[in-house]
Amino acid sequence: MACSQCMSSGNKAVRMRKEKDTMGELDVPDDKLYGAQTVRSIMNFPIGGIEERMPYPVIIAMGILKKAAAKVNVEYGLDKKLADAIMQACDDVISGKLYREGHFPLVIWQTGSGTQSNMNTNEVIANRAIQILGGKLGSKDPVHPNDHVNKSQSSNDTYPTAMHIAVAMELRDRLMPGLVALRDTLDGKAKEFDKIIKIGRTHLMDAVPLTLGQEFSAYVTQLTFGIERVCSTLPRLHYLALGGTAVGTGLNTRIGFAEKCAKEISNLTGIPFESAPNKFEALASHDAMVEVHGALNTIAVSLMKIVNDIRLLASGPRCGLAELLLPENEPGSSIMPGKVNPTQCESLTMIAAQVMGNHMACTIGGSNGHFELNVFKPMMVANVLRSIRLIGDGCQAFNKNCAVGIKANTAQIEKIMKESLMLVTALNPHIGYDKAALIAKTAHKEGGTLKDTAIKLGILTAEQFDQWVKPEDMLGPK
Repeated sequence: MACSQCMSSGNKAVRMRKEKDTMGELDVPDDKLYGAQTVRSIMNFPIGGIEERMPYPVIIAMGILKKAAAKVNVEYGLDKKLADAIMQACDDVISGKLYREGHFPLVIWQTGSGTQSNMNTNEVIANRAIQILGGKLGSKDPVHPNDHVNKSQSSNDTYPTAMHIAVAMELRDRLMPGLVALRDTLDGKAKEFDKIIKIGRTHLMDAVPLTLGQEFSAYVTQLTFGIERVCSTLPRLHYLALGGTAVGTGLNTRIGFAEKCAKEISNLTGIPFESAPNKFEALASHDAMVEVHGALNTIAVSLMKIVNDIRLLASGPRCGLAELLLPENEPGSSIMPGKVNPTQCESLTMIAAQVMGNHMACTIGGSNGHFELNVFKPMMVANVLRSIRLIGDGCQAFNKNCAVGIKANTAQIEKIMKESLMLVTALNPHIGYDKAALIAKTAHKEGGTLKDTAIKLGILTAEQFDQWVKPEDMLGPK
């Protein structure tokens, strides 16, 4: 009996064909390239829905590694005609065409080794190669999913290889563009705001002055360090498990297979992948995934701090700090006319929270390597990829729709500066901490200014106050 995922839209059933695996015969939709093992997984793991499908980047990575293996396997006896058909079929996987057409229906929540998705890939590539060669779909002739597409491989080394390929490509193509764009925009703002002196805040309370540019420079450095943290994880991420086969010994491979495959994968991706120096570690643990997500988690922490600062500094427009003016993108309330909210800030902080949650799942997954195999692979890579996409897309959206349009509300910044009591700190070297504190506390209690209170208490003259209390002289050593 076919499940709902094997049926066409409406009530009309598609034509079925018979395919076999080692456990028996099953009906397979005739318009799909997968085979019996894929159908068996659909039947056994009806969990979630289309939103829980194996991530697109993982399937693309599978296509890349299968193409590389087919090319290398020609050197070890694979018929060139079959290898060429396999590689052509792999190109259809790599392009995303076959994913979009529904030939990769399996969900994340399957075996922890990703075996069913490895076999889903093998079946799709084998059947597509059979089509190319003019054979009968599902016949496993002349291309067999295990004997030819999976030659010198195991799910235990292909799936972790796909994990590393997918994450490395997404870091390069999706995370870094968004992160770098936002960092560069904030760097521009730091330079633009360099001469604007404002009051600082510690413990959410008034503190001594700094420039708005200096405040933004902290954000720039946080993101720069975040980029550097990601880059520091790449050497371990670039190690590939392919060649370890079942438990790391390399059973059923040939000398040189692993290294040659890594080189081919590097050629296909433009990323300097290498064969992992210890295949036992590469199969049994995924510390590299935890490490990568640790960098992503730190970036999420940075973004939470940066974006919360920005929305607090922009609070208002009349009754908040209102030191920054943010772009007004959409109405903010269904009941309060004219209200505009910091929605880009809210979006990015929610993303940061989700990434932090993903990190916990990834951490637990990484700790579940049992003897020679980690069995949380699909969940781990799905969370890492989701965090990469969320941060990358979120930074792009925030950059375009908020950061580039941030303006300083100089009138409000100057007004708040004049009202601050912490400018009294400049008097410490001249009259001492205790007298300065007396001026500040009295001014706060009576609602007066520092200058008027200092004169009233007989501690300073107007000339002395103007000489010693200058915000521009309070920005650090000259």
